[in-house]
Amino acid sequence: MNKGSLFIISGPSGTGKDTVLSEVFAAEPELRFSISSITRPMRAGEVEGEKYHFISTEEFEKLLDEDAFLEHNTYLGNYYGTPKQPVLDCIENGEDIFIEVDVNGARQILNKMPQAVSIFILPPSLEVLKSRLSKRGTETPEQLEKRLGEALREIRCADMYDYAIVNDKLEDAVADTLTVIRSERLRASRRTDEIRKLTENL
Repeated sequence: MNKGSLFIISGPSGTGKDTVLSEVFAAEPELRFSISSITRPMRAGEVEGEKYHFISTEEFEKLLDEDAFLEHNTYLGNYYGTPKQPVLDCIENGEDIFIEVDVNGARQILNKMPQAVSIFILPPSLEVLKSRLSKRGTETPEQLEKRLGEALREIRCADMYDYAIVNDKLEDAVADTLTVIRSERLRASRRTDEIRKLTENL
C-alpha cells in the first residue's frame, strides 16, 4: 500500500487558514485532520473531538512522559499538542492528513518528520491583515497591535516552509493548496505500488 502524506499548515491569525482548510476539505473529503489535545476548559460552541480532545493536565503530562506527541506547547498555563499515533496510523494506511499548528509546532514536527509537506498562508499585505482583524471587533487597539506584531514574527519564519500561499482571493488560495496536495500525490515515492506492479510484469 502506498503511504499517505503529512501536511502542515500555518499562518498568522486573520490570514484565513480555517476558511482555506474548510474549502480544501470540501473539495477533497478523503483528507484527514489531526485533532489536537488541549487542557483548557471547553468553550461555548466547541464539541469534543471536532477540533480538540479536552483532557486533564495529569493525562497530558502522562502522555508527554510517554513521548506521545509530535509537538506540544503551553499557552496561558494550558498544554496543547498533536498526538503522534493517529498521524502515523493515517500515513501507514495511505491517507493524507493535515495538522494546523503555529510556527513553533511546525518546527518541532519537521525536526521529527522532515518528509512532511509544509504550507504557510500569507496575507496579501499587513494592511489587509490589520483590516481583517479589525473587522472582527474582538480586540482593543492595543491587542490588535500586539496581534500584528506576532503576525510579523510568524511571517519572518515563512521561508522555513515548503510552500507559501497568499490568501488574497479565497478561491485562488484554495486552488493553490489543492495543487500542492495533488502534486505531492504524484511523487514517485508515493507511487511505489504502481511501479512495483509494472516491473513485476516485465
